[in-house]
Amino acid sequence: MQRSQLARLKELEKENLRLRRAVSDLTLDQLILTEAAKGVIAV
Repeated sequence: MQRSQLARLKELEKENLRLRRAVSDLTLDQLILTEAAKGVIAV
């Protein structure tokens, strides 16, 4: 692999991690809201 390809790979891996964290956060938010809508969580 060329140096530019390695740099791009690192950049894409970093972006992938950021997006995975965003999806994880949104999934957790959705779970909390779903449970709250069911009345399971007392507000």
